[in-house]
Amino acid sequence: MRHFTFINEEMHAEKVSLKEIARAVGTPCYVYSSATFERHFSVFKDSVKDIDALIAYSVKANSNIGILATLSKLGAGADVVSGGELQRALTAGIPANKIVFSGVGKTKDEIEAAAKAKIKIFNVESIPELYAINDIAAQMNYLAPIAFRVNPDVSAGGHEKISTGKKEDKFGIAWSKAEQAYAVAETCSNIEVVGIDVHIGSQIDHLEPFEKAILKVGSLIKKLRSSGHNIRSFDIGGGLGIPYGDKSIIPPNPANYGAMVKRLTQELNVEMIFEPGRMISGNAGILLSTVLYVKKGEDRNFLIIDAAMNDLLRPALYDAYHEIEPVRKNPENSQIKKYDIVGPICESSDTFTKSRELPIIEQGELIVMHTTGAYGASQSSQYNTRPLVPEVLVKGNKYEVVRKRPTINDILKSENIPTWLI
Repeated sequence: MRHFTFINEEMHAEKVSLKEIARAVGTPCYVYSSATFERHFSVFKDSVKDIDALIAYSVKANSNIGILATLSKLGAGADVVSGGELQRALTAGIPANKIVFSGVGKTKDEIEAAAKAKIKIFNVESIPELYAINDIAAQMNYLAPIAFRVNPDVSAGGHEKISTGKKEDKFGIAWSKAEQAYAVAETCSNIEVVGIDVHIGSQIDHLEPFEKAILKVGSLIKKLRSSGHNIRSFDIGGGLGIPYGDKSIIPPNPANYGAMVKRLTQELNVEMIFEPGRMISGNAGILLSTVLYVKKGEDRNFLIIDAAMNDLLRPALYDAYHEIEPVRKNPENSQIKKYDIVGPICESSDTFTKSRELPIIEQGELIVMHTTGAYGASQSSQYNTRPLVPEVLVKGNKYEVVRKRPTINDILKSENIPTWLI
């Protein structure tokens, strides 16, 4: 469910007019609905209510501290993959004992910061990383709680760039070496083995890959316990898909997902850790943009908008589909045209869609790209020296800018001309 609806023929975020936000904040900008975040988190929480569980929101999906604070109030933990994300989660009020630290390339400084904060668990992805954590923990007189992320070699379908659970992917300990990794961990004096972790991909639209991975890992848990390892937690990661509007994906119902997890894990006697990201934030955000020009080409019509691939990378990176519509409501019998919708960046890949059927749209009109609350702002950049766009959080009839648009001078202040050129 998303709370972007038409009121008096004009799209609103909850009870706030998008035209009002555009006038006050400018475009392009991201607009988020608190009600959608809250509802999606509650739906997921309800789906696993009969399970001993920690819901550790995947910060990489949308890392704005206003969003993290919203979820923290609902009891969310956090899955982080960098020192910066760790600091964001702590700043937003998420308790350290609800934070799990994932990622294949944790640095010394990041490990130290996580150890100092006393996070819940390190998800370890290689033996060299295990040794690094052990060495740092020894210097800090600290016992580091760890789980190995194991790679179950399960194909979850979807785009190859968001696959994480096949043997050729860079993530996790190879399945054939998992038991050996746990044996090595037992020799490390400042490591406490507490769990196991798996993550098979993103935007998964059926339950079978999850079931296959859970069954494999459940079998491994039993083997590890028989070898003396005290496995108390099972992190199943995230990856549950959401609808993007193209009708090609009908994702599993969270209730069915929760029922499946309960059925497959209830005899394991473990705390389950979930890392939903996209499922919580995807439909909670839109990218609001203005049509700069309507350009007629040889055989197609272009809408050139003020948003670009640096603001929303997913179409260029993944060929991702986003539903697009004008902010004004059009009659059902409106004349339809096909448009290529493109941004101003000097790259052919700065294209959001081709030959999309839409009502006739004029220069200066506002349009929205739906389902951009996940991996929209968090993947944005300042390519072409285009400032990061503002992020706006709506709550009922109120809204607030939760990330300001920097000026060009703000950007240039971080750089300098070398002294030998002055």
